[in-house]
Amino acid sequence: MKYSKQRELIYNALAENKIHPSADEIYNILKNDHPALSLATVYRNLNQLAENHEVLKVQIPGQKDRFDCDVHEHYHFVCEKCGKIFDIKKECLPMPKGCIVEGHRISSLDLSINGICKECASSEKDY
Repeated sequence: MKYSKQRELIYNALAENKIHPSADEIYNILKNDHPALSLATVYRNLNQLAENHEVLKVQIPGQKDRFDCDVHEHYHFVCEKCGKIFDIKKECLPMPKGCIVEGHRISSLDLSINGICKECASSEKDY
């Protein structure tokens, strides 16, 4: 992949925002300081970065794709109340590569866990 100043700008904005932002959120972060940047450019570059394994595309059913600069194997926790996405260390739910599950050999695992984050839980009276 050839170097692109816009791609570097988009990657840096993603790296500075550990909230697993969508392309729209990255665009909104950058548009005031970079008015020539288009939303289509942000989408295209994030997808290229994901295809080249430089970022992760986090796909949550019913939501826009989110992006993550941490390309190490890990899982995601999605709060059902506020929609925030948190990283979960792989060690918390180990599933070794090569493990056989019902006759199928696992090569990788893409896991999202849904629930209520501790911030939202502490604000609920019934929790």
